[in-house]
Amino acid sequence: MADLDLVIRGGTIVDGTGGEMRVGDVAVRDGKIVAVGKIVESGREELDARGMLVTPGFVDVHTHYDGAATWGERLSPSSDHGVTTVVTGNCGVGFAPCRPADRDALIHLMEGVEDIPEVVLADGLPWDWESLPEFMDSVEARPHDIDFAVLLPHAPLRVFVMGQRALDLEPANQADRAQMRALARQAVEAGAIGFSTSQSISHQASDGSHIPSLGAEEAELREIALGLADAGRGVLQGIAVTADPKLADFEILHRISKQSGRPLSYTLTQIDRVKHLWRDVLDLIERDNAAGAEIKAQVFNRPVGVILGLTGSFHPFSMHPYYIEHLADLPLAKRVAAMRTPEVRAKLIQHEGKLNHPFGHTVRRFTQMFPMGEVANYEPDPATSVAAMAAREGRSPDDVAYDLLLEQGGQAMLLIAAANYSDGNLDTMLEMLRSDQTVIGLGDGGAHCGFICDASYTTFTLTHWVRDRRRGERIDLAKAVQMLTDTPARLHRFKDRGRIAPGLKADLNVIDMDKLKLFSPYVVNDLPAGGKRMAQKADGYVATYVSGVAIQRDGVDIGARPGRLVRNAGI
Repeated sequence: MADLDLVIRGGTIVDGTGGEMRVGDVAVRDGKIVAVGKIVESGREELDARGMLVTPGFVDVHTHYDGAATWGERLSPSSDHGVTTVVTGNCGVGFAPCRPADRDALIHLMEGVEDIPEVVLADGLPWDWESLPEFMDSVEARPHDIDFAVLLPHAPLRVFVMGQRALDLEPANQADRAQMRALARQAVEAGAIGFSTSQSISHQASDGSHIPSLGAEEAELREIALGLADAGRGVLQGIAVTADPKLADFEILHRISKQSGRPLSYTLTQIDRVKHLWRDVLDLIERDNAAGAEIKAQVFNRPVGVILGLTGSFHPFSMHPYYIEHLADLPLAKRVAAMRTPEVRAKLIQHEGKLNHPFGHTVRRFTQMFPMGEVANYEPDPATSVAAMAAREGRSPDDVAYDLLLEQGGQAMLLIAAANYSDGNLDTMLEMLRSDQTVIGLGDGGAHCGFICDASYTTFTLTHWVRDRRRGERIDLAKAVQMLTDTPARLHRFKDRGRIAPGLKADLNVIDMDKLKLFSPYVVNDLPAGGKRMAQKADGYVATYVSGVAIQRDGVDIGARPGRLVRNAGI
């Protein structure tokens, strides 16, 4: 009779600590790792992992599966890329707390900020909650493939307390602040792992109105953070105004973290108009951490931008009046056939129209626009941009982009490298990733469904940064795995995961590094009401386990749903 539930034998164990790799076995019983090394006992399930990597499950601290967790069982694409734990409710947006009268306002906010269509949300959200604790109960009752944890988002909290005054961006009064503090404590005591906010002017609802948390006063943010302190646990997550050379918004977040005694992380990218500002931010973090704070910048490991394609939400011709009227609603094959005719081409190349969307200004940045190819290329040579190709060929950028969109039967994708790519390479990101003041995040799984698919950054870490990079230095494998596992787990106080060691949760990946490959994104229509989202496949994931239960083999979902809501992360 087998003594163990699972034994993974003979793999190269990369345990998440950043330490030396070793060949050995991993034994699992009752959802936990019970031994690592030479295992004599047999398991009811055994996997021969010789020549393969065995890693902890990856932890993604920045996702937006707030809606998907209520209507679906798979938190994809994250779970397709070795992720076994996600954090939702980032950027101050979500669907709880929410009174029935405010549901439409939150739907429009999420539609604008996170590009989740209104029809998808209206059809998919069950709305069997008002408070955040009730929301957590709702999503916990549904089976899921991977674990997830919930942050209390600022925008719905503010609307819940202040109603229309929040939508009108009025300052909170003393009574408002006291109620928000009490609700923050209630949420964390019920199992939420913290609080998130956004001060980004680009975060707008679908009607163009700003996120309700925009301009929230420091006193309001401090009071909410003190609600976490009242509960004795919880982390703070935020988005500040990254283009402010005085770092005022970052200083506010730092003060709130110090006054409440709660850990803090926030988004940090390199943007062209202040391309070295990120260094000043990391210096600020280092200064305050040296004085006893616990602050991390959430950074991405490749360009931040937009994916364009005929099957996606946007492309350079998507707002052309002729395209909207005659082509946009055609099936892809008929649309491609029409666009191949000289008559239609001539009409569309004469660009007209304005893309009315917060991200719309980026879709004609031809100097930052690159063909992705079948295997995703996220560090393209500037000489391969659409603008550079057009200059060499004596053509207009519109003409070149038009041809590229029609490749692969109209399935081809173009990458706009809007941030993190000021120098035409990823050397800056390497500096950020190597800093002790940062954590990898910003995968945004569950959001930006029609023009971003960044949740695959975990696979990109292993393929590009560890193995394939040719335009600069690479990252050591053990360190890269630590970046994806132990470091983000510790940020959110997930003490039971992120490493391979006896007593910890058996969230594990078995990976064939020789076969690991990240393909370009593609569009699927599997959201409620037939809504579309971008997905992305990878070869090389032999198996992924959550609490010792396999959820996929060779990249194929096998139907197991061991995922659980993570409540009450450690202090």
